[in-house]
Amino acid sequence: MLYLAPYVQHLKMNAECSSNAQQLSSTTVDTLPQTITENILCLLPIQEAARTSILSREWRYKWTTIPKLKFYWSTLYNRTTEEKQHQTRKLFNAIHQVLLMRQGPIHEFTFHSNKSCRFYELDQIIFHLSRYHTVKKLTLAFDYMDSYKLPLCAFSLHQLTDLDLCYVNLDHQPIFSGFASLRSLSLIKVKISTKAFLHLLSNCPSLKRFNLQGDIGSKDCTIIELFECLPVIEHLTIWGNCVHPWLVLDSIPKELPTTLIHLQRFRFNNICFVDDHGLTFLAVLIKCSPNLEKIELVIDDCIVDDNEICCGILEEYSDVRLEHLTELEIMCFSNLKRVIEFVKFILARSPKLKRVILYSFVEKDEESDILTILSQAPHASQEDIVVRCITD
Repeated sequence: MLYLAPYVQHLKMNAECSSNAQQLSSTTVDTLPQTITENILCLLPIQEAARTSILSREWRYKWTTIPKLKFYWSTLYNRTTEEKQHQTRKLFNAIHQVLLMRQGPIHEFTFHSNKSCRFYELDQIIFHLSRYHTVKKLTLAFDYMDSYKLPLCAFSLHQLTDLDLCYVNLDHQPIFSGFASLRSLSLIKVKISTKAFLHLLSNCPSLKRFNLQGDIGSKDCTIIELFECLPVIEHLTIWGNCVHPWLVLDSIPKELPTTLIHLQRFRFNNICFVDDHGLTFLAVLIKCSPNLEKIELVIDDCIVDDNEICCGILEEYSDVRLEHLTELEIMCFSNLKRVIEFVKFILARSPKLKRVILYSFVEKDEESDILTILSQAPHASQEDIVVRCITD
């Protein structure tokens, strides 16, 4: 028995430690600060957040205070129509239950769907949010086959600071008041008339970030009209297919107004140098943006290499100076003349330029040729030029 005493004492100590650890774990979880529990719950899908109610009595209703609600809905393509309808009912029933159990404000609401849904129920949800909650961020994304028409009650969300819309119909009469507090706007493949589009932008006086992809309206507007709607914009992202409806080349004045004085970062996706629209848009934007700090370009796969068009456009803007530009980044860079001429144009007019990064598909021997050409061009600063192969 004397020999067993130490082992019995060891087992008792382990049991006590285990009990203490469980008690400490429960106590630790229950006494976490509110901000930490909110951060934890916000990182979980809403279904998982609701399941935390079983952790303890104190956690039973914590999930109902989450200020961020995110619903992602995807269904399998081989399911029957009846199964899809059943899933639709379950989804909206779940959203209504979550809204009914709310014990705190909703600051963010996200709804992603890649299948058709009952839009009238979503209208009711947005109406509820506009009446009873101070929503600051709203994200609505749909499948390209089903463009959702945003109800007019959404324009009553006056506290919105972030609005992200994908395949949403905004084709309302331009009578809405806009969003005075909106700081970030993303419009991807939305349906909206040119008049309503300009009305929306002009009624977002605090807009600092803007991302636009897809055609806008059926009537052209001038590039100056567009820039005048973005007086405090800081980050601007444009996709190449947006340029044609906006850019009326004959309307560009000889003396351009300095309208984008706050613009710091510009990204142009799928820019094409074949026609004169893309490069002209870029040149006009650069001239209207004296405080630009970074330019990012993703070059479209163009076949024609018409260097005369490029040089002619750049010569018209030879007086441009980029006094604050520090970085130029180009994706899908090629050794075509028009692309190299544009880089040389930037090098000669950017006294504070520090980095030029060119992501390309060219071979190793072509990389050295490009570097040689660019190093021999006039430079306004001592920047680092890096050519990186995308396939590496």
